[in-house]
Amino acid sequence: MENTKLLDTVEALSALVEQGNLNEPQLLEQAVPLIAALVAKDDWLPADMALPHPQYYQQQLLYGDPQDRFSLVSFVWGPGQTTPIHDHTVWGVIGMLRGAEVNEPFRLTGQGIEPDGAQHILQPGEVACVSPSIGDIHRVSNAYDDQVSISIHLYGGNIGRIQRSVYDADTGAQKAFVSGYSNAMVPNLWASQV
Repeated sequence: MENTKLLDTVEALSALVEQGNLNEPQLLEQAVPLIAALVAKDDWLPADMALPHPQYYQQQLLYGDPQDRFSLVSFVWGPGQTTPIHDHTVWGVIGMLRGAEVNEPFRLTGQGIEPDGAQHILQPGEVACVSPSIGDIHRVSNAYDDQVSISIHLYGGNIGRIQRSVYDADTGAQKAFVSGYSNAMVPNLWASQV
């Protein structure tokens, strides 16, 4: 299966991380337009990567860098689906492809976890960033109760293998987890073409 738009993005991201001398703000600055271009038109995501699960959001691996320098993932949100409050521990760029998602930022305090600013709704074509240095803890949900939403996430590492934390909304207690991928049994679709 050929997907030129995705392949071009993967090649550009590979060239970006191969520079090796960029700090996090520079990586984010240069990655944002790549993800914005990828989500500018909803005409490239294979249908099998856009199927919702009736109970849980799906985290589908689109491309995993062989050296784990980055991963590109589609998140498929069924109607009303949401994440727990969680962190990433690496930088990330989120682009909205279809539908909309609600981002609720949080921060840890001496008293637990609390909201950190207003929630934001990401619309198709819009891009947002996360990282430990600019804000890494949030809860995300499908903005719609009656339709599927899909966002494309770029992470500065293999997000499916990274140990991260979920947070209890009442106490702020952390629990370690590794997310994996919903399509873990599916080979990297475009690895042989890049």
